[in-house]
Amino acid sequence: MDWNSAQANWQQFRCEVHANWGRLTCGHLDAIAGRRACLANKIEEAYGVTGDVAEQQIKSFEARNQHPRPVSFR
Repeated sequence: MDWNSAQANWQQFRCEVHANWGRLTCGHLDAIAGRRACLANKIEEAYGVTGDVAEQQIKSFEARNQHPRPVSFR
């Protein structure tokens, strides 16, 4: 997964992030703006986990999203 691409297309990608981490608010997602390190910090805050756990979750998310699904505008 390419975080530069995620940052460039954040408005589309943020739905995938929110689907995975439902406790992240719109304000969190706006602040993250595609930055991986910021995502890790917000996961720590919202879920009360350590930095290591947040990193493991992000790595798992990256592995599942190697080939992002096309965005559907229904």
